[in-house]
Amino acid sequence: MAETRRRLRSSTVALGGMGVLAAALSACGSDPDRRCVDRDSYDYVYGYKVVADKNCTSGSSGGAYGNGGKKQSGASRVSDADWYYDADVRDGWADDGTFSRSEAVDRGGFGCSSGSGGG
Repeated sequence: MAETRRRLRSSTVALGGMGVLAAALSACGSDPDRRCVDRDSYDYVYGYKVVADKNCTSGSSGGAYGNGGKKQSGASRVSDADWYYDADVRDGWADDGTFSRSEAVDRGGFGCSSGSGGG
């Protein structure tokens, strides 16, 4: 009887451990939260102004600026927009994030590495 109880406990621990491992692996594979912001709009109190996603490149940041720092055609386009990752977003402003996708992935915990992303 004691042997059955002991076996049951060890299998419960093993199953619980597998759940934690699965959660950690799925967290590493997902992209970090990102917002398109205007780099020229920085405010010391609020952070960066969130703008429409169309102002940023479709993929992750390819360089210092999402669109190469060039003014795009159309009056509604922001000239200096880029993806801002893992930010605290409040009332249309994003703060305490990073422009580096690989740095945002490294913040993810559970040993996630930036080696898997193209950054």
